[in-house]
Amino acid sequence: MLAGLTGLALAACGALPPLPDPVPTTLAGTSAPLASPSPSPRPGSALSPDGFDAAIRMSVRIRNVGCGSLSTGSGFAIDHHTLVTNRHVVSESAALEISTYDGRDVRAQAASTASLADLAFVRTVDPLPAYGGLAPLDPAPGAEVTIVGYPRGSQLTMTTGKVIGATTDPLDENLGEVLVTDARVELGSSGSPVLDAQGRVVGVVYARGEDGTSFVIPVSTLRSLLDDEEQVSPAPTCTG
Repeated sequence: MLAGLTGLALAACGALPPLPDPVPTTLAGTSAPLASPSPSPRPGSALSPDGFDAAIRMSVRIRNVGCGSLSTGSGFAIDHHTLVTNRHVVSESAALEISTYDGRDVRAQAASTASLADLAFVRTVDPLPAYGGLAPLDPAPGAEVTIVGYPRGSQLTMTTGKVIGATTDPLDENLGEVLVTDARVELGSSGSPVLDAQGRVVGVVYARGEDGTSFVIPVSTLRSLLDDEEQVSPAPTCTG
C-alpha cells in the first residue's frame, strides 16, 4: 500500500534551484489529465462566481528552504496570523517563504507540527489577506468538494471531485481514518484546503494514490488539534 502513495510536497535535493515565478493573480485550471474541469458555482454556494475569491485569498504557497534542499507546498489561513499545511511541507527547514495570491511575501514566525497526523501550523509576522472557516462536520460520501492550491509551486489551481469514503490512514494505521476523494491533485498540492459547497474547510490534502485518488485529513482531526495544544510541538529544522 505504501508503494502506491505519493507525498505531495515538490522537492529537489542538492544545489538550490532559482526562485519560482511570482504568484499569479488569476486562477488557472489544473492541466489535463489530472484536473477536473473548473466548477460552475452552485446555487447558494459561498464560492463566488468571479473566480472563487474567498478560496483564492485564503490559500498560500509555502517554500521550504532546507539545508541543501528545497520543497514547495500549499497551505491556507484560518485566522489573520495562522496557516494550516502538512507536517512534511514544513519539516527540516532552514527558512519558510510564504506567498499570497497577489504575489505578496509573508514572513513566517514559527511552525509547529502534530505527532498523530500530517498537519502543521505556521504563525506569521505579517497579517494574511483573508482566512476561511471550518465546517462543523466531516463531509459525507458523495459530497462535492473543491481543492485549491499551488501544484508544482506554480499557478494557483482549483480541482473538483467527490468524497469516495473513509479509510484507515494508509501511511500509519494508528493515526485513524482519513478521507478519499476522486479530485486529482499534483506534487506541491500538499496542505491544500478541501472546501465544501459553502466554501468551508472540510479537510486538508496530504497524499495521492497511484490510481489518481487523493487522501485528505478530515476537518474533525484538524479541529481536535486546534483544541489541544499538547498534540503539537515545534517543527523540526535542518539546523538542529
